[in-house]
Amino acid sequence: MAEVRFQNVTKLFGETMAVNKLNLEITDKEFLVLVGPSGCGKSTVLRLLSGLEEIDEGDIYIGGQLVNNVPSKDRNIAMVFQSYALYPHMSVYDNMAFGLSLRKVPKADIDRRVKEAANVLGIQDLLKRKPRQLSGGQRQRVALGRAIVREPAVFLLDEPLSNLDAKLRVQTRAELSKLHRRLGTTFIYVTHDQIEAMTMATRIAILDKGVLQQVGTPRELYDRPGNVFVAGFIGSPAMNFFEVTVGGNPDALLLDSGIFRVPVPTKRVAMLLPYLGRKVTFGIRPEDIHVSEYLPTGIDSSAVVPAKVDVIELMGNELFIYLASSKSQFLARVDPRAQAQPGQDMEVVFNMANLHAFDLETGKAI
Repeated sequence: MAEVRFQNVTKLFGETMAVNKLNLEITDKEFLVLVGPSGCGKSTVLRLLSGLEEIDEGDIYIGGQLVNNVPSKDRNIAMVFQSYALYPHMSVYDNMAFGLSLRKVPKADIDRRVKEAANVLGIQDLLKRKPRQLSGGQRQRVALGRAIVREPAVFLLDEPLSNLDAKLRVQTRAELSKLHRRLGTTFIYVTHDQIEAMTMATRIAILDKGVLQQVGTPRELYDRPGNVFVAGFIGSPAMNFFEVTVGGNPDALLLDSGIFRVPVPTKRVAMLLPYLGRKVTFGIRPEDIHVSEYLPTGIDSSAVVPAKVDVIELMGNELFIYLASSKSQFLARVDPRAQAQPGQDMEVVFNMANLHAFDLETGKAI
């Protein structure tokens, strides 16, 4: 079993709080992604788990064993870094075998492990090449192979795709997901790219300024973000936010921005009724904003918002329209057949069935 547990783990660098009382449980064979902006503490969490950094407070367990004072080499983990860190004078085979040779693993066992890992990664024909003869994607596979041959209980991956071009990143994401299923091992993956997190993770843990914000499946975080930070971080393009007043009456609530007034669906009234007469943060995703000509079936058309087109971006299968409404700016992700030109006045429809609301002071979801 390779479950991992952080219990009240804290790490300080001088007066800077890198990780603040982290409590997180990662189950055996899970693919957990740690995600957040630069400087949020996610790489520090990985380094604490690997033993490359010492914790200031708390406990870390791997497979039920307390590892606070266990040396890195004895933690039964393997780490893949952003940089490939391959030895340029060694062949691919020797790069993958080097760590096992240092551990005095029998040569026959080394040969078996290297060739099995190479077959899994599709680099069996590259074993005699030197790193300079490989593409970026091939080098990354070698770095992964070097970790696989150790047969660790836990894989730690620190932004391993950030040096690859966009097309290769997409391809390698899929390969990593397949590799996780094939190996049946616990993966803990660090990235600042929420698209990587959404596409690969069993669960996602979101950090900000060293504090764990929310943990859940990609669908849970997308549909039910726990606060404004998570709502704005998960989803591409990001959620739109407006400061509004909850108005109307208990039978017909409205969200009033001063520029637009949109009705609250009956099913969401109970949620917002305690805030009647108060300001809240109203959030709506770009994909829940539509032009009336191409309104999807089943969406209420009563939440009409006037705006002026600022910028348009045709993505092929969809159209991004950057809109301005008085002091508010927001983004709509609409049907590519929609007709829009910069400077044009237009009306869009909010799908209020998917509204999000947050307490203005705490930022927590209502």
